[in-house]
Amino acid sequence: MRNLAKTNDMVVLKGEFEKANYKEQPLSEYTNNPFIETLPPIFSEDDVLERFMVTPRISEQDKLSATNIRYHVLKRVRNFIQPLPIHFEVERRLSTLIRRGYLARNPLDITFLERVRVLHELREEEELAHKHIKDRLNYIRSTADSLSIIGISGIGKTTAIERLLLMYPQVIKHETYEGQPFNRTQIVWLKIDCPYDGSLSTLCKSFFKAIDDLLGTRYLEKYGYLNRVTSTMLLHMTSLASMYGIGVLVIDEIQHLLHSKNDQEEMLNFFVTLSNTVGIPTVLIGTSKAQKLFKGNFRQARRAASDGAIIWDRMAEDSEEWEFFLETLWELQCLKTHSELAEETKRAFYYECQGITAVAVNLFILAQERALFDEDNPTETITPQVLKKTAKEDMQTIQPMITAIRMNNLADMMKYEDIMINLDEVMLSHKRNTEVTGRIQKAFKERQNTIQYKRQDTAESLSVEVAALGIFDSLKSQDIKKLTTQIVETNHLDTDFSQLKSEVIQAAITLNQKKKDQKEKSKVKNEEALPLLKQRKRALDKKQHPYELLVTNGYIKNPLEEFY
Repeated sequence: MRNLAKTNDMVVLKGEFEKANYKEQPLSEYTNNPFIETLPPIFSEDDVLERFMVTPRISEQDKLSATNIRYHVLKRVRNFIQPLPIHFEVERRLSTLIRRGYLARNPLDITFLERVRVLHELREEEELAHKHIKDRLNYIRSTADSLSIIGISGIGKTTAIERLLLMYPQVIKHETYEGQPFNRTQIVWLKIDCPYDGSLSTLCKSFFKAIDDLLGTRYLEKYGYLNRVTSTMLLHMTSLASMYGIGVLVIDEIQHLLHSKNDQEEMLNFFVTLSNTVGIPTVLIGTSKAQKLFKGNFRQARRAASDGAIIWDRMAEDSEEWEFFLETLWELQCLKTHSELAEETKRAFYYECQGITAVAVNLFILAQERALFDEDNPTETITPQVLKKTAKEDMQTIQPMITAIRMNNLADMMKYEDIMINLDEVMLSHKRNTEVTGRIQKAFKERQNTIQYKRQDTAESLSVEVAALGIFDSLKSQDIKKLTTQIVETNHLDTDFSQLKSEVIQAAITLNQKKKDQKEKSKVKNEEALPLLKQRKRALDKKQHPYELLVTNGYIKNPLEEFY
């Protein structure tokens, strides 16, 4: 489940914290490296299918509810995430990026310790460091791969990468390795959004702020104040990347760099430096506008996508993946009559959404909402006419863009650069693998019939609904998810959903209160451990100077009596 923490103007994706658990590696080059050995095992397609898929639960009981209740039930469909071949490709690339990025940054290697020493020296010479930073950083050069993901708005790039990142723990705490002390905090992944003004210095500050939000540190305050030059902030990014063993840095919305006052050469050099000297594998995500960043300079373009570029285009109408996506989505109806997915309806649906994921999901929800309250449609049926009317009246703001795509009108499409994909100007085009789609579809249908899938599906839906209540201020989303999974696993498969939900809510209330009590005890314990602060608080409460109370209670001696 997506866990976001909003800080100032920045939204930070947060994952789970874990203690290091070292695992045997299938490849020799991955052994004797604590940063790699503590990662989850390399995921299979089945693993990705299970962890990635989100199919909201709409029961038969839901379909019998009153119209006003079903209107709310329909909103569950917004959480729908269907695995497609491109998701498996991105996961494979991400898995490789993280592991191979750690090969040159093994914390047990003597070169790693030398790197930390040089970085410390540079930080000590900060006043002059930015003037010769390139020469010094070349000495500790640690090239890492990078990946670019370019696609039209609403196709699901951000949702997919966040879901894939959350399959990995974000922060891992190391204490011992092979019987030896090894006290280190590892950040497996970090995702930040490129600032809207495209400022490179703001991007650096976002990096510091993201780490602060994760670990409770104050690096933004220390390294990100106004008169810092970008190269000096890059030095501190390098230092923190080494200190915390950052596995991959994901930078979303990179098209915002086009708004920057910096020239494009400087921008791309910045990303090249991130991978060449900082040594962090980078994933750059952007809309079609981002293609402009890679024009005219082959070196930067090559480095910005050393592991290739994934062009995330819309689904074609005659593709197996679109057929699979639509059939799965179509099952999430909450109307009196289950509308069949006839050929005419399929054509009408694609005509109005053009294979864009977000548009398709919204069209499906809005069409059902219209059918719910349409007096001329007493059977609540989704027809081509309903789809057409929904698109025209409820989604009118995006009609110019959809029309431009539908007509393949390049002149109009250029007005809306977010939807423009020019395959002639990108390095690698992504081709759909229909064989893979078929395997996914088969595996998906098989899992729908398994007990494990049904339990997982129920737990996912329950955790989303319970978290959405917003009443558990001391629980994180992963706390609710773990609690929900435990309860679903211990109950019979046929247990009523509302009964399970009630049980989860009761357990969550108890756990929430327990965590509150623990925080309160910790607070009291801290106060007891700091008696001087406690005495100061008592003095202020009595409107008395702390010095007087400290003297009265014997904390401050009379110097004449003590020393003479």
